[in-house]
Amino acid sequence: MRDAVNRGGVLVVTTDQLPGYTVRMVFGEVLGLSARTLSPYTEGFKNVNDGTGVSMDVRIHMLTECRLEAVDRMARVARRMGANAVLAMRFDNRQVTESWVEICAYGTAVHAEVAALPALESRQPPRRLPICR
Repeated sequence: MRDAVNRGGVLVVTTDQLPGYTVRMVFGEVLGLSARTLSPYTEGFKNVNDGTGVSMDVRIHMLTECRLEAVDRMARVARRMGANAVLAMRFDNRQVTESWVEICAYGTAVHAEVAALPALESRQPPRRLPICR
């Protein structure tokens, strides 16, 4: 399976903000597509020779790969735009023809930098309050 964390230096998140980072530039919408046939034989869900199906683990792996392919393509497009992150990533899908379906990963390409920590004020020792008796 692909490395879902390292996408060529592009951080992909489903949140609208990136805590700890400051967005310096917004490049706009970015998307990546993955297309699959609806044929269970072509996609490998069924054996062409005897018609038997594959295990659930294999099916889950194949479906996950399809989504990751769309996200990887989206991240490459974002990188070419100059982005280092994609915010608000979502998935969509639709049937293109009777035999083809597309999976789309989309989000907002941005350039984000680690937020600067606030400057520490000169610390003065706490004032002692008089004790009332």
